[in-house]
Amino acid sequence: MLNTEQNELVTQTGPGTPAGQLLRHYWQPVALSEELAGERPLVAVSVLGERLVLFRDEQGSLGLIDRQCAHRGADLCFGRLEDGGIRCPFHGWLYDTGGNCLEQPAEPEGSTYFSQIQQTAYSCVERNGIVFAFMGDGPPPALDQMDCFEAPEEYTFAFKGHLECNWLQALEIGIDPAHASFLHRYSQAGDPGHTYGQQFRDTAGEDAIPMTTLLREHPRPQIEVDKTEYGLRLTAVRDLGDGRKHVRVTNQLFPQAICIPMSSEMTITQWHVPVDDKNCYWYALFTSFKTPTDKNKMRSQRLDLYELPNYRSRQNKRNNYGYDPEEQRTRTYTGMGNDINVHDQWAVESMGAIQDRTREHLGRTDAGIREYRKLLLRAIGDLEAGRPPAHATQIIGRFGPEAVDVISTGTRGQDHWRELDRKRRVKSPWNAILAGSATCVKTGTDHGSD
Repeated sequence: MLNTEQNELVTQTGPGTPAGQLLRHYWQPVALSEELAGERPLVAVSVLGERLVLFRDEQGSLGLIDRQCAHRGADLCFGRLEDGGIRCPFHGWLYDTGGNCLEQPAEPEGSTYFSQIQQTAYSCVERNGIVFAFMGDGPPPALDQMDCFEAPEEYTFAFKGHLECNWLQALEIGIDPAHASFLHRYSQAGDPGHTYGQQFRDTAGEDAIPMTTLLREHPRPQIEVDKTEYGLRLTAVRDLGDGRKHVRVTNQLFPQAICIPMSSEMTITQWHVPVDDKNCYWYALFTSFKTPTDKNKMRSQRLDLYELPNYRSRQNKRNNYGYDPEEQRTRTYTGMGNDINVHDQWAVESMGAIQDRTREHLGRTDAGIREYRKLLLRAIGDLEAGRPPAHATQIIGRFGPEAVDVISTGTRGQDHWRELDRKRRVKSPWNAILAGSATCVKTGTDHGSD
């Protein structure tokens, strides 16, 4: 558990706070590309306690600037996109994507006062359906050379969801491999089907055991946590009792992301981004190693369950997350439907807007949570002492990280997952495309295949 001071330290992320300063050393997802679709590419953004506006100018360049006009504080989300930037409707002040004031049309002829005005502005990059912003000082680092960024866009899919809780408890559920055996348990034998939101795994050959059966019947994983150059690797091993072991590898990408296997041919990289201290968004980037993603299908499945423009789940605390006691008795462990995102949402929101970690009692399966908190507290301490925080370069330097779900047998043991990950990447059509070029078009940096 953490003491009160530590809990406040790691959960408060507004401007000037220690954790907020730390997170500003890293790229933050701030919007989906689809939010800028249409004739007026502009969207309000609240992140790390700051109110901003994201827009494209006529040349397609991205700008992320303070939402309040520097003149008298009017809301630039109602601004006019014209003349190379965004113009405040109040008095016509015009700002470019860098926050520079270009015009003050109501000022006297010949006035150069505009040249003294600088709106807060942050650098942005767009990758595979997500817009990222760097909100720290100095030049931004390059994005990681990860599968989700290196894959061509047609092999990816991006979405997000709003949570009414602090970012840290949303992240910590992703580095808790034991919870899936209970929170996401289904009562029927086998898989209820590959419907949206359920965990599943390929069930061919020696791996012919559905995820729902595996998690339900083997609820005591052995969890190993290894420190890596990018954060932590969590290996959850479930002994199936017949000489086979189920091995599932999850990664914590410091500070706010996880990378998990969805199937043998797809991974999910997910960031947990503070809106303020009591709200956050998860941003998910699906990466397929085999075939292009069906973006229309994946988006329509989610729009049945999420409301735009805020990407809020239709099942939420105001309707008790769809809880049905009869379903809980006969079909699912939670009684909250098939969508595991709703299960997770209930778990993290039910802790309260900011979890009181002074009251918790961690067990052995919480090893990943313990190690992550050590990393987080150490990084905050390093930054306060004037040292660069851990992993601040954010460069993995290769494809990855490895995130697999596999049944290991015989002498291959648990390291079978490394073999699977290598084969998956080598066989990927998009990896062959990238490997054929000495320079990655997306990042402008040299790399080799894994």
